[in-house]
Amino acid sequence: MMEEQNVEAKLKNLLKKEKIQLWKPPYTNDNNQPGQQHIQELAKLYAPQLCLPVLEVEVALESIRVQAVNRGKRNEMFRQTNVATLELLLPRDARKDPKTKNRVEMRLDALGQDLVNRIIEEHGLKCIKLILSGKTLSSEKRLNEQDVKNHSKIMVLRVTDSELKLQILKEEEEKKNQDKSLQRTQKGFQILSERDGSEDPRNTPFLEIADQRGNPLAIPDKERKALILAMGFHEKGRSLMKRKQYDNAVCHLLRADEEFRKCNSGLLSTVDNFAVLQLDIVWCHRALEALSCLDDARSRLQTAEQCFLHCYGEEQERLRTIKGNTGREQVLFLRLYLLQSLLSYLEGNDSQAGDKLSKVESLYSRLHPDSDKMNQLMVLGFSEREARLALRACQGDLQEAVDHITSRRQEQEEMKQRERQKRRSRMDNISTLTEMGYSRRQAARALHRADGDINKACGILLDTTLTAQANNNTEEDVSPEKLAQLLYLGFEMDASEAALRQTGGDVQSATELLLNNHGFLPVSPASTSSEEPSTSSEEPSTSSNFAEDVELVSEVLEDISHHEEDYLDLTLEEESELINEMKSYLNRGAAHDVKQ
Repeated sequence: MMEEQNVEAKLKNLLKKEKIQLWKPPYTNDNNQPGQQHIQELAKLYAPQLCLPVLEVEVALESIRVQAVNRGKRNEMFRQTNVATLELLLPRDARKDPKTKNRVEMRLDALGQDLVNRIIEEHGLKCIKLILSGKTLSSEKRLNEQDVKNHSKIMVLRVTDSELKLQILKEEEEKKNQDKSLQRTQKGFQILSERDGSEDPRNTPFLEIADQRGNPLAIPDKERKALILAMGFHEKGRSLMKRKQYDNAVCHLLRADEEFRKCNSGLLSTVDNFAVLQLDIVWCHRALEALSCLDDARSRLQTAEQCFLHCYGEEQERLRTIKGNTGREQVLFLRLYLLQSLLSYLEGNDSQAGDKLSKVESLYSRLHPDSDKMNQLMVLGFSEREARLALRACQGDLQEAVDHITSRRQEQEEMKQRERQKRRSRMDNISTLTEMGYSRRQAARALHRADGDINKACGILLDTTLTAQANNNTEEDVSPEKLAQLLYLGFEMDASEAALRQTGGDVQSATELLLNNHGFLPVSPASTSSEEPSTSSEEPSTSSNFAEDVELVSEVLEDISHHEEDYLDLTLEEESELINEMKSYLNRGAAHDVKQ
């Protein structure tokens, strides 16, 4: 299939260059039949240029001619009836003939569900979703409202029955996500993204957005939430890729792409996450044999390459300055060049494909770890991941790899110690502020706003308290003496104030009310400020959704790698298979050249 696409691409380039239109005379007669003699003459002319047998070129030219004639018929049909012809990229096992393109005729004012029903009926599929240019088509919207055009190429992905039901439900009620996995992933990461910087760290390093040096980046809250959602969807997609569940993986990766694009371009060029995502999306499309959408794939690879260059430096000098070497990140360029080689081949540019493949093979020879050295490092107690990454970083030098791993472990331990100290200091400061009568959440947020300065935090809390008291004076003043009595008993300030207001200032009744509610009171909307809830952050939510939220967060965190260089730890097994496949295609062309 790829070889035929390569030959046809080369011929189309030659035809375009010489302005030859096969769908017109003398190559096609009035009855749309081929002008056989002229096609044969053209084949004899092009065969030596392509180093291919004349008969093979003649067959390819006829295929191109038929495609052009049929495309003309479809264009005319669309002009007269508004019935469009859509090309379907079906799942591999649903394609009856890999060499035959699957199409469906449909009015563009039909609903997405009508198209789904046609595909299910005609191709024996059960539960599917449709992807156009990286976006899922809605079943409730018309096709022309979703940028579907005549000759659009639509990817068909399978989903489970439960996912389909959830997709329909969400379109009806929320119109947001397309399947259960996406919904749960999004909700889990939304919960995490809404934990502002004042929350206590929960050993989730992926939530810290850092530059290439590992320094946390100051990011506006809106973009921070989008980034966390994007990174979460990306991690989930990568987890599915490792299990070779490419259909589901690409759905998550495309959602990650949507979230990333909500951030400004300056931020995206600071970190390499967005570039890696583009590679992963195209890699999934390759695995699904859906690379006929060449424009989308080419655009994504260009974006990835530009981002890498901006992030790492033109000669990766920025990366070398920061990390001391470029060996680990080279696997990303290997995959980039390999996919570029594949696209060049599919576009009929064998020379460019060969040049890119040469770069790939050179990188592969350096990056594929020596099994003996791997074993020696693992015998010393290092993990397989540590061994592989270290050998790449040190260009295969065994002793340097040992030193590298040892140094990395020491750096990581020192970083953990600093984080523990930082957390310990923060908790001590929170305890100091709570002893003054403030809730732990109030204290945590004030410290966050004060960048950890306890004196500034005290000032913020005092100002907030005075403002709240001034606002509450219009309702009913709380006696400072009565409030002090409740604080002395160990109750939180905000809960004590609420209890006194609810009991008309009766200390005894307020005390009983607080005791009956374990020291925490549900807050009425009228008494809740937009700035601060009046219950402690340590009190578990009374919402019926609390247990579900905990489950969702735990579920999404299972797919998050806690190793910061997991995305660089490619075994290169799949890459090796594709390299060999590309060599066989290109060697075939070279063999024809030798025969000529």
